[in-house]
Amino acid sequence: MDEICNPVIVFYDGGCPLCRREIDHYRRIARELPFTWVDVTRPEADLARHGLELEAALRRFHVIDRAGTLHSGARAFLALWSELPGYRWLTRLVRALGLAPLLDGVYARFAGWHFRRRCAAGACGLPGASP
Repeated sequence: MDEICNPVIVFYDGGCPLCRREIDHYRRIARELPFTWVDVTRPEADLARHGLELEAALRRFHVIDRAGTLHSGARAFLALWSELPGYRWLTRLVRALGLAPLLDGVYARFAGWHFRRRCAAGACGLPGASP
């Protein structure tokens, strides 16, 4: 299949107000672009089809690029931003300066904290999570 025709697939936590606001922002920018937005908290998300499990999808942000490569964490943001008008320059800058590993480390700390906080509040929807 032609790489240009493949949509970018963005997996996000629709149960997280902060995540939803950010994704809504990206959706407005990408309105005319080939994107598929997947709320991982919805039963129809069909995560297994993409090689994801719910817990992994809730723990970290994931994007499948046009070539079919699955990215997570800060690298997923870079894959998303590289497709968005107004954000492409940021992707080029981060890559040129070699900042992706640093950003991924910072993101991993934030994502871990965020996941623990949501599950402690009973909002992550995983079996056995504390209410």
